[in-house]
Amino acid sequence: MPVPRRAAAGTAGQLQATDPLLRDCRRSWAQGRPGVPEDGELRAYFSRHGLLGVYEALLCGVIVSHPEDPLTFLEEKLREIMEKGLDAVLWYVCIDPSLHPKLMSISETYLNILFGLDGEQLMTEELCVKAWDFYSRNLLRVYFGRWIKYNLLRKNKRRKAKQKMAVAVVHYNTQTLMLGSKETATDFNKVYLNAVMKAWLAEAHSSLKTKAYFVSLAKESQKGCFESDDLTVRHKPSHLPEKALLEIFCYISLVDVERCAQVSQTMLLTQNSSLWSNINFSSVKHKVQNQTVVKILQKWRPSVLHLNLRGCDSLHWPSFKSIRECKNLQDFNLSDCQGLNDESMRLISEGCRALLYLNLSYTDITNRTLQLLPSIFPNLQYLSLAHCRKFTDKSLLYLGSGKGCHKLIYLDLSGCIQISVDGFRNIPNSCSGIQALLITKMPGLTDRCIQALVEKCHQIKSVVFLDSPHLSDTTFKALAECKLVVSIEGNNQSTDLSFKLMSKCCPYLRHIHMADCQKITDAGLSMISPLRHIHVLSVGDCRRISNLGVRPFVQGSSGAKLRELNLTNCIPVTDASVTEIPQRCHELTYLNPRYCENVTEAGIRALGLMSSLISIDVSGTSVSDTGLGVLGWHGKIKELSISECKNISDTGIQEFCKGIKDLEYFHVPYCPQLTDEAVKAMALHHHRLTSVNIAGCSKMTVASIQYLAAACQYLHFLDVLSCIHLTDKALKCLWKGCKQTLKMLYCRNIAKEAVLKYTARLEKQEHNDADAPAWLGYNWDGNILPLQLKKIYVRAQINKSFKEALQIILTGACPPSSKSAILKQHH
Repeated sequence: MPVPRRAAAGTAGQLQATDPLLRDCRRSWAQGRPGVPEDGELRAYFSRHGLLGVYEALLCGVIVSHPEDPLTFLEEKLREIMEKGLDAVLWYVCIDPSLHPKLMSISETYLNILFGLDGEQLMTEELCVKAWDFYSRNLLRVYFGRWIKYNLLRKNKRRKAKQKMAVAVVHYNTQTLMLGSKETATDFNKVYLNAVMKAWLAEAHSSLKTKAYFVSLAKESQKGCFESDDLTVRHKPSHLPEKALLEIFCYISLVDVERCAQVSQTMLLTQNSSLWSNINFSSVKHKVQNQTVVKILQKWRPSVLHLNLRGCDSLHWPSFKSIRECKNLQDFNLSDCQGLNDESMRLISEGCRALLYLNLSYTDITNRTLQLLPSIFPNLQYLSLAHCRKFTDKSLLYLGSGKGCHKLIYLDLSGCIQISVDGFRNIPNSCSGIQALLITKMPGLTDRCIQALVEKCHQIKSVVFLDSPHLSDTTFKALAECKLVVSIEGNNQSTDLSFKLMSKCCPYLRHIHMADCQKITDAGLSMISPLRHIHVLSVGDCRRISNLGVRPFVQGSSGAKLRELNLTNCIPVTDASVTEIPQRCHELTYLNPRYCENVTEAGIRALGLMSSLISIDVSGTSVSDTGLGVLGWHGKIKELSISECKNISDTGIQEFCKGIKDLEYFHVPYCPQLTDEAVKAMALHHHRLTSVNIAGCSKMTVASIQYLAAACQYLHFLDVLSCIHLTDKALKCLWKGCKQTLKMLYCRNIAKEAVLKYTARLEKQEHNDADAPAWLGYNWDGNILPLQLKKIYVRAQINKSFKEALQIILTGACPPSSKSAILKQHH
């Protein structure tokens, strides 16, 4: 049995350094004498049997105790060691406890805080040496780093001065060469002035044309608002009150406000302090610099109440110093700011004492920041620490120290996978007034964590823990006793018992989100049908839900108040349930029967009679042109998704668009029958479209993009995946159309050079010019493949990839341990 590493390693090091006999033995063994093991074998033998630790303990006992009969003493101690085992052998085990030095415990001091000691840990010389070594090394590192920065700064200054001098020399030589004589200087000035005048005249002519165009538009639209005389526009005072103008300016971006300030005297309202109470730098996060932030905040710092810096990676110390001067700041969003750390938060907190809302998600803050929050922000109510991985359980206890964050009512810990059961116990101890807790994307969350949380938190009203597969009915039992509102997703442990507990203990439950819970059945839905206040029900991907559960719930007490219903992938649901929804759910605004394959044309027609419906998703159903036309009768739908509907054609889209007025979201991906005529009808009737998806519609051409670019000025998202007939001309049309996201995967006729040229100002773009995959269901020319031929194409693609993997294995290009994994994957 091996000895403890500390005893064995320490003793071995002492014997190697002090015992000359051992060194002589090693030299003799190294000379190869017969019967004597080599150095490595002897060390392994001693380590295997723990002899070094035993020798050390016996020798220390003899030295300290001075026994009269050392042999008897050694025999007794060896017997004790054999009884206790080699695991208990330490260097002082053979010394009488009465001879141990008596060390007084240092108490009633702050050494435990300074040195990180536990309650009864002793202050020893070794700890002091460690502390001094750490302090000296840290001090040396700081000063050495500052010295390096100073040298680099001087080096950069010298380099820049050298570059400027070189430019000056070149300029001087050029001027000397060109102005060598008066005649040469005169000719140069003439050419230069002619070029400048031509450029100025061209720009002035273009500006006059633009101004004349807008003047003519203004005359036609609002007669009497403008007067034109020789292309000079004089603005009359606006008829709108100042309060209405300020309300309008609140909806435009930061850049547009700056531009409006340079237009006319009416736009001087942009200098109103109330307009700058809410500053959002996140909308220009890729362009904003420290200089801009400092300039704006220095001017408007007394008025700033809400400040959003989400995703502004380029901001550093100068910006944080200016934020410190915003004494009245109440809402501060620092999410995903890569330049933020504990020292930055300390700097900001020195001035912003009135903060109520703080978002620190996706940052690198540690325990130091959480220890700082209670003393600096005593009025904090909302705190988000989502996906902050560098703080520990102990930091959650800091929230209750000092003045404490006792007014905190909302806490977001989503993605903080480092938090254990102890951390959830610390939450109610420090913040007992929390009413809403968000803990999504935590796969390690267990029933014990939730039980520890609800033991003392009696004011919690909402807990959301999506993507937590290990929670069971035990969690819902604990939550039901506290009357909480719960959301859960992707859980295989929850059963109908959870719904039973909700029905008994949560009479005022409003939201139920139980997506992808495979053990939930119709019996569970029947149990919650007596509840009277349910507004949202989501049972998507609960494949055991059928008409026997949906119909009783819709006919129950909450049917008339239901606003959102998600039945995604509930395949057993049929027209019997869908036709019941318009008769009972008169306030329903969102309905999602996506991939309910048994819902037919009759069910879709019944939904067309609902006047309250705003958003509907009938993807993967049997809807046809007739049913789609009926859906457009009442004219209030703003969001429509009909993905993978083979029976939809241009006629259905045209009929639907005639009845709808304010459509904003239109997704028709993988509908192979649609052509440019569908997009034309969509763009003609709906100028307020913000999101369009025509992915997999192989018949779309450049004409469809021209329609969208010309008519839909508010378009922010466009997906044209596998629209193989689109060319570079389509991107040129969209240059001023789509403003945020453009997806162009598998568009082989769009060149990468055109993508780089026309999509530089987009926030996000995806493109590749590869061939479309076989699963899309059409060939090289965009013609639809028969079902059997499609299967052959897919199988050929799979076989090709398997052959490539097999060739890698046979050529020996992969290690033996990876062969089985590759074969299993392609099997």
